[in-house]
Amino acid sequence: MAALYSSVYSTVRTPGAVLVPSPVLPSTAFVAGSATLLVLPPASLIQLLPSLKQLAASPIVIQVSTLASGGDHAPVLALRSSGLALVYSSSTEQAAANAQVAALVAASGRGVIHFGEFEATKVDWPVAAAAPALNGAATSTFSAFAAAYAATPAAHSRTSTGAKAPSTLVLALGNTTSFASSLPQTVGLVSLSLVRPLSSALIRELVPKGTKTVVVLEQTYNKVGKWSPLFLDVVGAFAESDDDAPVILSGTLGTVTDAPAAVAQIVVAIAASSNPFTIGTIPTPASATSPSAITPPKHESTYTNLLTEVFGSRLWLANAPGSLLPPKAATSSIAATSPEYALGHVLGAQRQRDDLRTAVRAELAQPGLDDATAKALASWLQDDRDDKTAADAQAAVAASKAPLDQIRAIDAEFSRKSNWIIGSEAWSHDLGSSGLHHALSTGADVNLLLIDTTPYELPSSTSPTQRRKDAGLYAMNYGNAYVASVAVYGDFSQTLRALSEADRFQGPSIVLAYLPAGDSDSTRALEVLQSTKKAIEVGSWPLYRWDPSADARGADVFELDSEKIKADLRTFLDRQNHLTELSNRLPSFGEALEPGQGKKMVDAQKKKARAAFDALAGALEGPPLLVLYASDGGNAEKLAKKFSVRARVRGVAARTLALDDLPLEDLPLESHVAFFTSVAGQGEFPQNGREFWKAAQAGKVPDLANTAFTVFAMGDSHYWPRKEDAHYYNKSGKDLHAKLLDLHAEPFVPIGLGDDQDPDGPQTAYKIWEPLMWKALGVDGFEETEPELEPITNEHIKIASNYLRGTILEGLADKSTGALAESDGQLTKFHGIYQQDDRDIRDERKAAGLEPAFSFMVRMRLPAGVCTPSQWLAVDEISDKRGNETFKLTTRQTFQFHGIVKANLKPAMQEINKTLLDTVAACGDVNRTVMCSANPSLGALHERVFHFASELSEQLKPQTSAYAEIWLDKKQIAGFTDTEPLYGEYYLPRKFKIAIAVPPTNDVDVYCHDLGYIAILDENKELLGFNVTVGGGMGVTHSVKTTYPRLADVVGFITPEQGIEVAKAVLTTQRDNGNRANRKNARVKYTVDRMGIKAFMAEVESRLGYALAPARPFTFTSNVDQFGWQTGHDGRRHFTAFVENGRVVDEPGKPFKTALREIAKVHKGVFRLTANQHVIIADIPVEEEKTIQAILSKYKLDDVDFSALRLSSAACVAFPTCGLAMAESERYLPVLIDHVEKICEEAGLRHDSITMRMTGCPNGCARPWAAEVAFVGKAPGQYLMMLGGGYHGERLNKPFRESVNEEEILALLTPMIKSYALEKNDGEHFGDFVIRKGIITATRQGLDFYENSFPGQKEEDAVAA
Repeated sequence: MAALYSSVYSTVRTPGAVLVPSPVLPSTAFVAGSATLLVLPPASLIQLLPSLKQLAASPIVIQVSTLASGGDHAPVLALRSSGLALVYSSSTEQAAANAQVAALVAASGRGVIHFGEFEATKVDWPVAAAAPALNGAATSTFSAFAAAYAATPAAHSRTSTGAKAPSTLVLALGNTTSFASSLPQTVGLVSLSLVRPLSSALIRELVPKGTKTVVVLEQTYNKVGKWSPLFLDVVGAFAESDDDAPVILSGTLGTVTDAPAAVAQIVVAIAASSNPFTIGTIPTPASATSPSAITPPKHESTYTNLLTEVFGSRLWLANAPGSLLPPKAATSSIAATSPEYALGHVLGAQRQRDDLRTAVRAELAQPGLDDATAKALASWLQDDRDDKTAADAQAAVAASKAPLDQIRAIDAEFSRKSNWIIGSEAWSHDLGSSGLHHALSTGADVNLLLIDTTPYELPSSTSPTQRRKDAGLYAMNYGNAYVASVAVYGDFSQTLRALSEADRFQGPSIVLAYLPAGDSDSTRALEVLQSTKKAIEVGSWPLYRWDPSADARGADVFELDSEKIKADLRTFLDRQNHLTELSNRLPSFGEALEPGQGKKMVDAQKKKARAAFDALAGALEGPPLLVLYASDGGNAEKLAKKFSVRARVRGVAARTLALDDLPLEDLPLESHVAFFTSVAGQGEFPQNGREFWKAAQAGKVPDLANTAFTVFAMGDSHYWPRKEDAHYYNKSGKDLHAKLLDLHAEPFVPIGLGDDQDPDGPQTAYKIWEPLMWKALGVDGFEETEPELEPITNEHIKIASNYLRGTILEGLADKSTGALAESDGQLTKFHGIYQQDDRDIRDERKAAGLEPAFSFMVRMRLPAGVCTPSQWLAVDEISDKRGNETFKLTTRQTFQFHGIVKANLKPAMQEINKTLLDTVAACGDVNRTVMCSANPSLGALHERVFHFASELSEQLKPQTSAYAEIWLDKKQIAGFTDTEPLYGEYYLPRKFKIAIAVPPTNDVDVYCHDLGYIAILDENKELLGFNVTVGGGMGVTHSVKTTYPRLADVVGFITPEQGIEVAKAVLTTQRDNGNRANRKNARVKYTVDRMGIKAFMAEVESRLGYALAPARPFTFTSNVDQFGWQTGHDGRRHFTAFVENGRVVDEPGKPFKTALREIAKVHKGVFRLTANQHVIIADIPVEEEKTIQAILSKYKLDDVDFSALRLSSAACVAFPTCGLAMAESERYLPVLIDHVEKICEEAGLRHDSITMRMTGCPNGCARPWAAEVAFVGKAPGQYLMMLGGGYHGERLNKPFRESVNEEEILALLTPMIKSYALEKNDGEHFGDFVIRKGIITATRQGLDFYENSFPGQKEEDAVAA
């Protein structure tokens, strides 16, 4: 059951509750079949008014404790006509039982307010396990309560005590325990618990016949009118009856300390017919939270911290909690965060500043003022907004010997403060109405930052009642204010620009800041980031800046910063301009654009389409068949299309569509439908079938009584091996089959379940299922006379590509789509380019009828990871100009751009080449970027190894001229034919990776590569040669045990001069012997294991013409980076900066992109990227060290005081751009480390290095299989967990748990880490420790990777079962 809690309005926290940003809940908060809990104080119920209708029909319990308000029920009873059920509890004990009742009723889809005098933190929020029992029986709210009370013996809708046939009945809604036993014997007492629903007939039943007087007691202290709500209900009930009504009196039930006195008050009131009356004393409600208790939520502090960074000591938050009122005003009735009060405070300060100007003018008019002071004061008067003139004036006044009495008498500074008033749900949520109007009407130089914390939802037809962003339109209409709409999690640079412009503007400035769910302390930054991106993408939060003063400068007043909206607007205008030109040239075309002509055109198109369809249908023989597929990875799509081709060969009129591409209303028109579906995540539907499934669940798919269907599902029975997870296997296909049966569709072939674990994978089941289809369709007698076309593979694409040209040029010219053809997408990898899309906003794009937000990842070829400062500056500029304003330092020691749209792709490639760098062979089935140890202390040796890496990269680079033709506009020479002397026209079966390690540091993970070189040094650290390693590789496919990681074998020693020819021999051996039939088994590691390492090396040596010498001894001691300052052999200085997961970006508190840009402007050495995603500012002359250090300090990049765990971590990109990602990685690992490092620090292990890596999929870009602890994504929030890797990269880890979430990860790691702290041997690393303790067994070679994996999991699953 979900538990939700409003941090804004709630006065208490409920243990285990999840924070939500507002009591006005989005529809996504309601989960079918369970109840949602919202804890609120009474005063906040008014906030629910806009959502009452929705809440009444939603599975929600609103829990309201009236203890703090003295037991006043008035705010709750004000909602008695809302449709929400009302349940009252007079004590915490009673509330425990009523909470169960409320949960059961809410789970049936009805909103309930549970209120009363109980402590919310002590009320056990129950899981409505019995909720299904109410389904069907609960035809109304009253019947739902009847069933709930029957299921909860401890709870009662009312209690009756006293006389059975009373002359006077006390009907109470409140706590009567203090006087109930003191009532006279002739008086009866009915205490209500169920307040709504409460019908008139039921009220009359509560009053026994013969009762002469009914006394209604209620705890309503702040009544709107004279009469209380329950009293009016009782009066109304008897007004509807023909029977004689009793006398009905209204009483207010206060706090009763003297029971006899209270009873006497009732007796007196009856005798005197007093109406209304009071018993006891009316309590004084507890005071609301004091101003000092207001604390902005952590996410909101992102903006306030940003203001601090931008304006520093000049910043004045005029309504910061606790900083406004002087101590003597602590009890003032004025709220410290009131926008009106803060505005008055700002205006007062500005009046003081005006007085200072007047005083300065007066002193300048006085004789005898020294020239220096006069000059400084005059300059300040001329420009009092300049920081330098202000500082000069302040210093001049302090140093002047002149009296300057008028200036000194004023308590004001010469420097101008950047004053800001914050408007948010946590500080002053009314700012944006009255406060905004006051600020605009004064024309004061004041800045307002309005933070909108409204949770993101997909756009709907429902118009919101109030939107903070509308304040921007209001301010622009006013005309005298600077207005900007920003989102720090969407566009950091635009936010900085807007804040600076607002500060410079002379007049009111309104900055609207988006922070979805930002007032909830439990909302993760990742969720805020994703919601922000979605809101910007669909245009619900546009980014813009409006500066009325820009017109005087000849600049644009309005600047639209939302790239998506700008692109759509540009497309629209281009289309409009084109149509206008056509209309002018062709009058007949202009007529066609008239509204009446539009309908004619549509009718003509429909007629033509119908005729074409009839002609097609008439030309086909055999039964019609619609083939629908839902596929993420492409396997289900390929199988569906293959099936369709085979069906058409047999004469079946088969056509193929993605499941979501079929209009729902057309499905009942189909006589035969075959569904193909794979599984995404934990049994979810793939992306292109998700909308259909949502519609099916919502009952929007029509009846299918006339449709015959079959389903072929594709999954992996071992992907979720735990018993409780077994139902995820082929869940989407099974669910679809069941839903179609519910819709009365008739299966004409049983469901087929393809399993990756079968001998032939899904084909095992498919080969059984397909013949049944032919028989059912009546085409089983067909004899195939032609061989079936083999599927197109990467090998076909490569050989048909004309040496990597394909149709890339034509695809770049196609403006109708942001994508390239699928085959070209395979070829662009050889050019260093991957086609991707933003997966955070796929649903939003689809809902808007748009294709995915396609963009391209561009990876540079950067041998050894070395670049010059000018090249760094160019990379920085390209990322801003062409990409998403960030770039990545990758685990392959190179730069990677993301978010480059197709129109920017070619310009970006040309700009990269202008830096004398390129991207060729950074990806694809060729040798990729050559890596090299980045140890800065190696000096001359690093220089030599760097040149070797560069030569390797150049010698193994593809020779095709396609790269220059496509990206650099070089012309192909007539009659010239490309050749690839090293690769041939097929290139390699799979990618080929090389790394060079220089002991004692294995920072490049040399064993993880296809080919490795380990530098062997003499006693003087001179290079003797290299030990060669062969056969490493990381890529794996989940649950497919024929795929595995492998560490390379050390096969011999070579001299430096032999390095290039050895690389060519190994590469060509793989070229000629690698598996081209199965890409999952095509890497060198599989070739080595298939041939055997001896046979493989025999082939290599036969190509060399000589044998490798025996390997030389060496030692590795680490594979992590050494952070901070170091000194090289030549005295030059080097600084290794920590860039978490390699993402170079400006973030609040971490403006590292700016820092590195500023360093590159003055740096006279080089930059070295490390294989662990960090950067070394290398070769700094001693005299320049202070300059570099000053920049590092200014931007906080010199901070390397992190836990050793964090410094030893690495993650791949994963979501949102990687198309292969199954779970978060780069964006989530820092969050996980936050938790794990707390465990380490508690155990005294802050400075103990443990290598921890995470990837979003099993391809292993961050080399997880060689880490001591690693997590590989399987589904959102679910990871395969590995343990036992070697700290030096010399041993693979082993699967420890098949699928774990964050809670399970922490539960597993906590005892291990504590045990490691107490029991480790001296110098023992964590990976060695878990093996010694028997927690996991060592993986000696790749083929043993799965042996003894998942220890103890079966026992845990048995216990859980």
